[in-house]
Order: sequence, then C-alpha cells, then structure tokens
Amino acid sequence: MDLTDAIAARAAPGRLPDGAPIKTLSGRHALELARTFGLSAREVDAAALDAGILPGRYLRNFMAYSPAEQARLLRSAAALAGLGGLGGTVLEILVRTGVGTIRAADGDRFEESNLNRQLLAEDGRLDRPKAEAALARAADINPTVSVSARAAFLDQAGMQELAAGTQVAVDALGGLADRPALTRAAAACGVPLVTAAVAGDTGFVGTVMPGGPALWEMFGSGGSGSAPAENALGCQAAGVTAVAGLQAAEALRILAGRPPRLAGKMLIVDLSDMSFETVTLA
Repeated sequence: MDLTDAIAARAAPGRLPDGAPIKTLSGRHALELARTFGLSAREVDAAALDAGILPGRYLRNFMAYSPAEQARLLRSAAALAGLGGLGGTVLEILVRTGVGTIRAADGDRFEESNLNRQLLAEDGRLDRPKAEAALARAADINPTVSVSARAAFLDQAGMQELAAGTQVAVDALGGLADRPALTRAAAACGVPLVTAAVAGDTGFVGTVMPGGPALWEMFGSGGSGSAPAENALGCQAAGVTAVAGLQAAEALRILAGRPPRLAGKMLIVDLSDMSFETVTLA
C-alpha cells in the first residue's frame, strides 16, 4: 500500500464549518503514517491535502485556504528576524496556520518590561533567551512543523543566511538600526520582506519587494542612529497584536502563492481613532 492509499484508508468523514462533507485525517493517524513511511508528519499532512483529505489540525483554515494552498504552506519556508512583541505573535500565527519551516533569530532575553505585550514573555522566563521560549511555544502548538531559532543578533551575512531558501522574510526587529541590513539581505536572496513597527497607538505594515523602496528610508537617513520611537511613546499589547496579525496575514498570502497586498505600500494603523490608511511609496 502506498502513502496515498494508506491516507485514504485512515481518513474519516467530517464536515467543514459550513456543513459541507469532507474527508479528514487525524493528527494521530498522520503520526502513525509518518513512522511507517519514514516521513515527517508535515509531509504526510501535505500528501493528504494533495489527495483532497484535510488534516484535522487545519480544518478551520478552510475556506480561507484551499487544500492546494494549505499544502503549499506546509511545504513553504519563512525567515523571521525578531521574537519580541511582533515576532512572538507572528510566530504563533505562522505555526498555527501550518507554515512548514520557520527559521527565526533573536539574541535578546526577556525582561520585566516585555510582560505587557510580548506573547512569549512570562514571569518565569525573565532573563531567559527569547529564542528558547519560541522553540518551546512552537513545539507545544504544532510539533508537526519545523521551527529553528537562533539566540543571536545577526549581521547582514547572518540575515542573508537566515533568508536563503525561504519564500518570505518577516522583519519583526525593534528600532531602525538593523532594518537596512535585513532589507539588503532579503533582496540578495530574492525574497519579499514583510516589515512592521509599532509605537504608542500607531503602527505600520508594508512589503518590500527585492529592489523595491525600503520603508525604513522614509524615516530619514539618521533614523538608524536614533532611539526607537517606542522608547518615547510606549508600546501596548493591543497595538502590537493588531499589527503583528496584519504582518502575518501578508506573509501568509505570499507563502500561499497569492500576490502581496502591500508591495511598495505602507498600511498605517492608528488605534487611537481606529483609522487605517494605505500609502503608496515612490
């Protein structure tokens, strides 16, 4: 019996949220088949989707993603620079949605001031590496995807290594100092860079295509040496979570094979008056 036949033999009848009938494959059966065929559970889930059988873990992703798009997500790879407020929430969303390979990096450790907004921050994790917490969280949520996290601050060469072989890079860095290097690294790898920042009640999200205008340039040539705006304006959970959700949604569009909505644009969010504005970059 080949893998497709084995998946079909273990598939059970189920229903989509709208009531439409569908065949599903449980996580338990996916793990059994992975052991039998010497594959990862992620590969088994992708093969099930190829056959039109939905893994139970991703059942509620439909109709947001077709089976082909969900399989594409499972076979995709994303680079994530930063695992703080934005990065921790982006990681959560990518792992839950089923992005097959996530390569992340952050050399920082948790401190008490992170507890107000960073999903990965916990009182018992203070002074612990953010990368360590990211690995533990991802394993608890979805052990079928592959997540690596380096506890290091990367230079441009390290960022380029992180982004190589991926289909999208996500900029969840704090401040502006390291963003130019990440932009150049993503461009060198030929991958779109979904970038974002939050300060006070305001945030932005945008996508930098290889060779396209870089959002950090809009903040002035001296921006990389200036103190981050969030140092003066603060940073709250609501703003960070909202902007991270938008950033993850754009990255997922790209990984699913859809055109980015924010290529060469900046979506500006202001929660103080609940306004959203899109600006096209020259």
